[in-house]
Amino acid sequence: MAAAVTVAVDAMGGDRAPSEIVAGAVDAAADGTAVALCGPLAQLEQELAAHGGAESIELVDAPDVIDFHDEPAQAVRSKPGSSLVTACRLVKEGRAGAALSAGSTGAMLASSLLTIGRIKRVVRPGIAVVLPGKSGPNVLIDAGANAETKAENLLQFAVMGSTFAEQVLGISSPRVGLLSIGEEATKGSSLTLDAHALLAAAPIDFAGNCEGRDALRSEFRVIVADGFSGNVLLKGLEGAGRTLFEELREAAASSTRAKLGGLLLRPALREVAHRHDPDTYGGAYLLGVRGLSVIAHGSSGRRAIRNAILYAARGVQSGVVERMEQGLAEAAGSADLQDTASQHTVPVVVQPENGVSQQ
Repeated sequence: MAAAVTVAVDAMGGDRAPSEIVAGAVDAAADGTAVALCGPLAQLEQELAAHGGAESIELVDAPDVIDFHDEPAQAVRSKPGSSLVTACRLVKEGRAGAALSAGSTGAMLASSLLTIGRIKRVVRPGIAVVLPGKSGPNVLIDAGANAETKAENLLQFAVMGSTFAEQVLGISSPRVGLLSIGEEATKGSSLTLDAHALLAAAPIDFAGNCEGRDALRSEFRVIVADGFSGNVLLKGLEGAGRTLFEELREAAASSTRAKLGGLLLRPALREVAHRHDPDTYGGAYLLGVRGLSVIAHGSSGRRAIRNAILYAARGVQSGVVERMEQGLAEAAGSADLQDTASQHTVPVVVQPENGVSQQ
């Protein structure tokens, strides 16, 4: 990563802050990414000294902290000097290209909208979560920022998700699928039927409807959904995966023969576990704001924070936000949409508990 790429990090957000957050920032800085750590200055200096310091880490004094119990929008307005809001403000001021927090999801959503602001034409930003697909990573958007959406919102999610997959994850011409109850274009709710028509005319590689069972098959590299349906799908996949791994672990210890077989399978199973490890990408991405906004899981450790910082820096370096603006302009022309960016609405937060992003 180029040293000029700076990621602003809320050092006080998360269950393991500030020690693990600072440790992850130090690791990311060692890989060439500049980091601006936001939090109480004396505490940050002490934590950074414990890790030997880092030349490419800037300390930004932010004495206040937003708690998980605080009402998100009110906390953002009443605590402008908090570590979370300060990280977002650095993006607004152009001092950083991305902001990251493992703190309150609702507060990060509110601060991203109220402090950083949306890019042109975006009415409702969406949360993009990286899923472990059979042939590599897939993107699910929206994973829970908006419980209710319109077809035009789903079109914007598709464009932003496709751009993110291409520029940040390196997926060439990602196939886009619309989450529905059947693969036929005539199946689904009135929302999905209207969205299907818009996506079919958009400048993306739209491949039709995607059923929940296809989410991890990599047939669709970008899965578009309203926040309610996307969050239900995400949590269903999480629960199924957790249960399956638990049963495999129990089966491998059920007998002497099973234990021997488990030893033989261990290298292959480690590869599977690595592919499904939520720390690989470190966070979910709020797409649609003027800069990358990264929401890390509340229990994130140093590896998750490091990876989230590096992927955020990669996105800034690739100009993903500017490319999203270009794609949205083309999509607006193809769908003959009006610019509704003046309709400022803070999305309804579903609070997704995916393996990489939320509380």
